[in-house]
Amino acid sequence: MNDSAPRRVRVRAPELVGRGGWLNTGGRPYGLADLRGRIVILDFWTFCCINCLHVLDELRELEEKHRDTVVVIGVHSPKFVHEAEHRAVVDAVERYGVGHPVLDDPDLATWKQYAVRAWPTLVVIDPEGYVVAQHAGEGHVHAIERLVTELEAEHEAKGTLRRGDGPYVAPEPEPTVLRFPGKALRLPSGNFLVSDTTRHQLVELEADGETVVRRIGQGSRGFTDSTWARSRFNEPQGLALLPDGSVVVADTVSHAVRRFDPESGRTTTLAGTGFQWMQGDAVSGPAREVNLSSPWDVAWWHGKVWIAMAGIHQLWAYDPADGTVSVTAGTSNEGLVDGPGAEAWFAQPSGLAVSADGERLWVADSETSALRWVDRDGTVHTAVGTGLFDFGHRDGAAEQALLQHPLGVTALPDGSVAISDTYNHALRRYDPATGEVTTLATDLREPSDAVLVGDDIVVVESARHRLTRLRLPEEAVRVEAVAHRTRRAATEVTPGKLRLDVVFEAPAGQKLDTRYGPSTRLLVSATPPELLLAGEGADTDLSRTLELNPAVPEGVLHVSAMAASCDDDPAGGTSRSRTGGEYPACHVHQQDWGVPVRLTGTGTDRLPLVLAGMDSGAEARTP
Repeated sequence: MNDSAPRRVRVRAPELVGRGGWLNTGGRPYGLADLRGRIVILDFWTFCCINCLHVLDELRELEEKHRDTVVVIGVHSPKFVHEAEHRAVVDAVERYGVGHPVLDDPDLATWKQYAVRAWPTLVVIDPEGYVVAQHAGEGHVHAIERLVTELEAEHEAKGTLRRGDGPYVAPEPEPTVLRFPGKALRLPSGNFLVSDTTRHQLVELEADGETVVRRIGQGSRGFTDSTWARSRFNEPQGLALLPDGSVVVADTVSHAVRRFDPESGRTTTLAGTGFQWMQGDAVSGPAREVNLSSPWDVAWWHGKVWIAMAGIHQLWAYDPADGTVSVTAGTSNEGLVDGPGAEAWFAQPSGLAVSADGERLWVADSETSALRWVDRDGTVHTAVGTGLFDFGHRDGAAEQALLQHPLGVTALPDGSVAISDTYNHALRRYDPATGEVTTLATDLREPSDAVLVGDDIVVVESARHRLTRLRLPEEAVRVEAVAHRTRRAATEVTPGKLRLDVVFEAPAGQKLDTRYGPSTRLLVSATPPELLLAGEGADTDLSRTLELNPAVPEGVLHVSAMAASCDDDPAGGTSRSRTGGEYPACHVHQQDWGVPVRLTGTGTDRLPLVLAGMDSGAEARTP
């Protein structure tokens, strides 16, 4: 035995099972015995979740650096009904360039075996088949890489490390003109410009929507400003036409807002540094010096470029007059809360459109399956949608209508709005004049945007890799109403008093930062609101006694916790920022939970939640 080896609590890893089977393995199923001798990282993810997409990107460098010792296995664990469809998982794996094996687990069987509670969650299994670490949320890859380095040395010395090629088998590329396109717009020439997301390009098509004029970008991941042929993008999404005829591009995984000039063919960067925004980063300032987080769509409104910042649940704006960016709405907490912009909550805003009269900015708020809008005063309103856990396909009065993860909105000339209801494979319509939601078209495949062309509407059918032209119907299509709630196991709690404890321990070498007052914050609310008789609101203590209403049998507790810590350096050392400047080595740790609860006489009277010490301010969402 090597006495110098790190001592860890180890638990035998449960087997990997999933009714959907394996992807990216050439058809071969795998068990833990097949992976013995390798360091295995399980990534529990679902493809609707922006934090999960961030983790996919974080893992790329680690996978490449340790490719002969580490095997990453994605365990796809669905939230929405659509995400439990095997074909949709296959599409998502290709759409987001997942370069490792994926186990499709539509019944959450492996999720339950590993007692996972949040998206995303990373689990590390050592070469002997024992679980040695588990982290919820994003921003943990640096810590996991340190652990991987320790495990490599430890098991190399023990003779239990097996090096070699992993089980990943790349799928054959498909020869389609577009591949999972995201958004589209019509250029002044009458041609279409489409974000060809998976191929990291923009594609200009003739007015027929099929014939390629040119491809903008090299077609590989990158962040390069240059000519149309030499530029590089990273999963671009949203597009907006500026008054001068140029196009603003939401370059999502580059965490940047780019500009493409169709006349000169050149691309430039308007905002973003290429680094992802983290808690504690600037929320305003010179646009090229401020970090952004997964901008998903853009729109020109009131002389500014409005940005749907999906990665941090906010709206931002770029002001070309002074070259600055700033937050315009959203607190960065995830949920559905209306009101003044500084108090509102969003959940992955992914589509923007300006109303025909210019009075409203429509927002497709995807994770709450909601249609929201912002008025001229910056106040946020909800037209359709109730929260993070209710979704479906139901027409009728807006207060009871349901959508399922919409990604796009299109303003119509009569003041209504078309909704690309992505996970329902439908085009829907909301009319503010009547307050009614109707269905315009069905049997689309993951529509993510639409463009009005005369009496027609051209839909981006993302999962059919094409633009589809439809005539706007005079009458709505009738569909059978379907309602869903997120599939999840509820925590049984006792009615009345419930002790909520958010457990936080500063990472090694850090301490709570109390120089400017309390370093922690806890915010609690509930769906439905009647669930909480007492304990709602914000305070600085991470423990709180809630009072649950015995008359409400079940619901969801929404908990948001924050803690600030600084490096415990008596000399007051500093670290260097990602953009090159020095800053105090302090860190903000934030996590949001949606905890489903069921009130029973035998339930627990204490609910502990762990706020992981991390530098990202990332969120871990419970199903």
